[in-house]
Amino acid sequence: MNCYPEWLPEIEPFEKYGGDWDKYLDALHTFFKNDFIDSKPCFRGRRLGLKKHPLEKGKEATFWHLISEGKVEEERTPDLRRCERIRWPRPVIENDIDPAVKVWENKRKSETRILLWLEQEEYLVVLADRKEYILPWTAYMVTKDHQKIKLEREYQQYKKANAAR
Repeated sequence: MNCYPEWLPEIEPFEKYGGDWDKYLDALHTFFKNDFIDSKPCFRGRRLGLKKHPLEKGKEATFWHLISEGKVEEERTPDLRRCERIRWPRPVIENDIDPAVKVWENKRKSETRILLWLEQEEYLVVLADRKEYILPWTAYMVTKDHQKIKLEREYQQYKKANAAR
């Protein structure tokens, strides 16, 4: 039994929609729309933008990155564990000061990424810092030990480097 932080919503299981993928997808998009389009969320006082294109089935690229996996945009496949947690990215972002959320920055190519790791739930939210705004990039489960070790090492190195300033 998970002991979620009180601010974290329950997961949204596929079974709740009677195995109807289209109905489930519409419900997931409604949650996403409520959290990121209809309201104006912020991260540390900076507005969150969205990657809208490429639109697929009338849904934004950011939405697909939160519910699917794959390196090639047109070949991403839904990940039910990501789908179930569609209501998690915004609360994780908004509760970044909670000690349960480890927050740090790293570089991916020439971009600065902000990572928010809700370690106890094995869940990672990745934001892209675009200077004028913050872009929710992706979010996913971190279940493999080597991934957890890498993230923990990165977090500790960031903390150590920033404590020295």
